Amino acid sequence: MTVDNAAPVSSCNKDIGPLPAQFPQLNENVLELFLLTNKSGVVTGGARGIGFVVSEAYCQAGIQNLAIVDYAPNPAAINLLTEKYPKTKITFHTCDVRKAEQVAAVIKAIHEDFKQIDIFVANAGIAWTAGALIDQPDDVDWLNVMNVDLNGVYYCAKNIGRIFRDQGFGSLVMTASMSAHIVNVPNFQAAYNAAKAGVLHLGKSLAVEWAPFARVNTISPGYMATELSDFVPDEQKNIWYALTPKGRQGLPRELAGAYLYLASDAATYVTGADLKVDGGYCCK
Repeated sequence: MTVDNAAPVSSCNKDIGPLPAQFPQLNENVLELFLLTNKSGVVTGGARGIGFVVSEAYCQAGIQNLAIVDYAPNPAAINLLTEKYPKTKITFHTCDVRKAEQVAAVIKAIHEDFKQIDIFVANAGIAWTAGALIDQPDDVDWLNVMNVDLNGVYYCAKNIGRIFRDQGFGSLVMTASMSAHIVNVPNFQAAYNAAKAGVLHLGKSLAVEWAPFARVNTISPGYMATELSDFVPDEQKNIWYALTPKGRQGLPRELAGAYLYLASDAATYVTGADLKVDGGYCCK
């Protein structure tokens, strides 16, 4: 639901009188701004890893309707959420984000079901595991990473953007990466870095393009303890830790606050931003 329907007006604004129509009418209790009550959201890649943590965080924040989109069912995760958070209507949709027609069809179906979509998290992604770019025998792995991590985000953005424009409001949060800002060592992952840099700049560009009707922001996680890094040997992870000021990987749950903030009415003046949650890696 658009923040223009929120009330009462913050006491911080009482000294200047009623706010003009172009300003959001925000609740005076700052904690209430972080709640997602009466809102509907979508999380791609929401049945596992970072996406699952985001999905649960939104349920805990009281979201009314939540559509979880993923490439394959994860019944255990979905059942867990539906049992723990019965007040939230949770639906699951299988979708290959590499396929534009599937993305369009799923978003259309969710919109018809929920009637409005306030929040969309374009989070689905895969890692690069093939090593040095010049050693690739063909373009298969490059194209797969680009199609999931960048083109998949584009397909989501294009379709949800049209809905946001018609509604006049919405918040798009896209998962970029610290790899959009730096070059990881000692692992070679040029394709992943390029794709996530594309997501980062796409977010900034759409924030300007959509400024009259919606917000667009990105989140750049650092090394996170998810299944995406299970293939990495411990010796390599130890190098990562040595290069990270916090000296460890992050827990997916340590990302939840960033995704909640950007989805909520606490961030109504935040667009075109990127939140790094990387244990200080990019500070160097």
